[in-house]
Amino acid sequence: MIEFKDVTKSFTSGIVKTDVLKGLNFRIDKGEFVAIMATSGTGKTTLLNILGCLMKASSGSYLFEGRDIETLNDDQLSEIRNKKMGFVFQSFNLLEKTSAIDNVLLPLVYSDVYPSDAEQKAAKLLESVGLKDRINYKPGELSGGQQQRVAIARALINDPAFILADEPTGNLDAVSAKEIMGIFKSLHSQGKTIIVVTHDINIARQAARIIFLKDGKVEKEEVLK
Repeated sequence: MIEFKDVTKSFTSGIVKTDVLKGLNFRIDKGEFVAIMATSGTGKTTLLNILGCLMKASSGSYLFEGRDIETLNDDQLSEIRNKKMGFVFQSFNLLEKTSAIDNVLLPLVYSDVYPSDAEQKAAKLLESVGLKDRINYKPGELSGGQQQRVAIARALINDPAFILADEPTGNLDAVSAKEIMGIFKSLHSQGKTIIVVTHDINIARQAARIIFLKDGKVEKEEVLK
């Protein structure tokens, strides 16, 4: 599904050039649950932006479902982000004055077609993450763990090819973090492709495979189960 071939990314400020990614090579197949272990300064944010089609590499190629991302225009990239990718962020990124169900429905606003059963689907997704009785609650009325569950349901509303989670437990207590990772494991068991980017080795070890980054390159990989 995803393949990075010698991907590099550099940034230039004045006469100073900074190499962030220095030749990344890895592959993620459909249905995998992969953690990308990346500490501060290893290019995590840059990698996330490239994976999420928000930024293009300086060189190398990023193949997504056989398509070379580097050759696509902005409209094509936007379509892939909306229809193929589900995003889960550390800070939840929910609309504060909007109910849980309307937050889940938000990605459909940018779709070509708004399904007639959209609200039923959103309600079912919220039920699947344990929020059946909270669909009309606003984010401020929910705990951090519950807000992240809303974010996961929102990521699933377009039935994406994969879910990309950036430090999804970073703002949660230990109990809530365990519950969120349990949801990801359940989604994986249902055939979903899950990619979690984290600096926490305890979170990374709940995936089936870990890709370790160091100094802008893949240092090693570890298969766990």
